[in-house]
Amino acid sequence: MNVFNLVYEQWLAEQIKVASNPRRKELLAKGLNHSTEAFLRTIWFPAIGNFDFLYPEFEVRDMNNGCRYLDLAYLPGGGAKGCIEIQDYRTHARDIEAGRFKDLCLKQALLALDDWVFLPIAYLSIRDDPAVCKQLTLAFVGRFLSISVPSGLGWGQAEALRFACRLARPFIPKELANHLQISERQTRHLLRQLVEQGSLVVSSGNQRYRSYELGR
Repeated sequence: MNVFNLVYEQWLAEQIKVASNPRRKELLAKGLNHSTEAFLRTIWFPAIGNFDFLYPEFEVRDMNNGCRYLDLAYLPGGGAKGCIEIQDYRTHARDIEAGRFKDLCLKQALLALDDWVFLPIAYLSIRDDPAVCKQLTLAFVGRFLSISVPSGLGWGQAEALRFACRLARPFIPKELANHLQISERQTRHLLRQLVEQGSLVVSSGNQRYRSYELGR
């Protein structure tokens, strides 16, 4: 069994175990749908490395006290609320009925008004543009980190700082390159810029820097 399958099965079993709502427990026991599992396998787990604070089939109440279920809720604490919905082309675009379309728009509106950070991901993008989906996912999770990144930074620089914050230890360029899905050459250039800015410091290496960490 590979690492994803092991972690995924343990995570889903724990979600079923602690689910207090019978309907949610029933949904989880049936297993997550193909598009949600594909997102977790192809995008979330390679980019984030764990399922911490992630809750599938999460129940929320609407304005009429009815129940709605989110594909994935991300709840890292402190009142922060994130929602990831996987938009399947067959059910959300080509064959969608007018009533279903209106209901989806209402669901997104209710989440926005209740201060949820909403991230829709197209299933076709998971298949065709996984690198873009990983960048979106990293940026989504980065919204909830306490670290304050300077304005004007590019996406790569900002995510490198968040990555360093999450690790809270020195890291080597290869680790960051794998995280950002870019080459080690690009990563070293990015790291050099952040060192020059004072955002990161070199923790080992003289002529050739080996590891980096957040500046003090």
